[in-house]
Amino acid sequence: MFRCLQAVDACKHCDTPFIINNIMYTHDDRIVATLDAGGTNLVFGAMRGCEFIADPVTIPSCGDNLDRCMESIVNGFTTIFNLYEEKPTAISFAFPGPASYKEGIVGGYLPNFPAFRDGVALGPFLEEKFGVPVFINNDGDLFAFGEATAGIMPEINSKVAALGGSRVYRNLLGYTFGTGFGIGEVIDGRLNLGNNSCVETFCIPSSVDNSIMAEDYVAIRAIVREYARLEPAAPQGLTPKDICDIADGKREGNSEAARESFRIFGAAAGDAMATAVTLTDSLLVIGGGLTGAARHFMPSLLQALRSTVKTINGEQVKRVQMEVFDLDDDEQLGRFALGDARLLKVYGSERTVTYDPMKRTGIAISKLGASKAISIGAYTYALSQLDAAQAE
Repeated sequence: MFRCLQAVDACKHCDTPFIINNIMYTHDDRIVATLDAGGTNLVFGAMRGCEFIADPVTIPSCGDNLDRCMESIVNGFTTIFNLYEEKPTAISFAFPGPASYKEGIVGGYLPNFPAFRDGVALGPFLEEKFGVPVFINNDGDLFAFGEATAGIMPEINSKVAALGGSRVYRNLLGYTFGTGFGIGEVIDGRLNLGNNSCVETFCIPSSVDNSIMAEDYVAIRAIVREYARLEPAAPQGLTPKDICDIADGKREGNSEAARESFRIFGAAAGDAMATAVTLTDSLLVIGGGLTGAARHFMPSLLQALRSTVKTINGEQVKRVQMEVFDLDDDEQLGRFALGDARLLKVYGSERTVTYDPMKRTGIAISKLGASKAISIGAYTYALSQLDAAQAE
């Protein structure tokens, strides 16, 4: 049985494992049962080696009725478990917050799962029911971890090495653009869950109006609202895809207003992301349904990341202290990979060392897509937790 036991170490100060050298679980033969918990349907699956190995099992969520919802969850996982002679090693999935994820307790304001509002010990319940470890996390966290372990971060590190660069990147911020403005944070290869499973930027004041939270300008509703504001004659029921088509001239409408809607979106996103990347010195990856319109929002997003602020004396200071590269652009990726490396002679010696004074970061669109990255994140998180516990 192939297992990446050598790939995992445990932090001495917390119980969250981290991946060493971006070794992935793409050849691991253990099975992990997964769940995509949507407001309408619960979609169950199983992964092996970072790939789905079962057709999805879809059951209505019944999120307003606790008994029916719990029955649906049990029935879904039972179906998955019965597919294999070898029992799945763990259950791992994303569930909407708020939640005490470490304890496996879901509760609070959950519009799609009102029956969970007073708190449900979902993780402990499933552990008792199926006899395997259960890991529940926020979807933004699992998106970032999936991209860090089997997505954009190993891809960028591989490309940097192939282009002759020597740096290895281990910090990543994963953002999802969709119904909300989600974030996950991987630091030194380890998923940062904070003290409260509450690493967020959605509530940062928006650059558009600092009395309004950023998410209200960085979500599906923002694109629709801003287009309607700029084009009062717009028909009801337009989607961001419709507005993107208008911006591209593929659909009748106000193309200038459509492009401006995405520009506002990108500027607000970039402003919030600038604060986060300044604090974490990370690479950035974006996923979610709105990335199909990246050509319309990326210019203003990058402009915000590359913007300046003034000192009290009027001096211009970079908002982000690193050079920001678009890693989906081959020319920029080449400059990012090589930086400004040069040989530096050691004082009083003939020995030389490599010196690269260029501080830099980069941003890319997810190649996996948010859904698959979240599932891979759930898979690799569960296995890394199990391996870290075994290594103790």
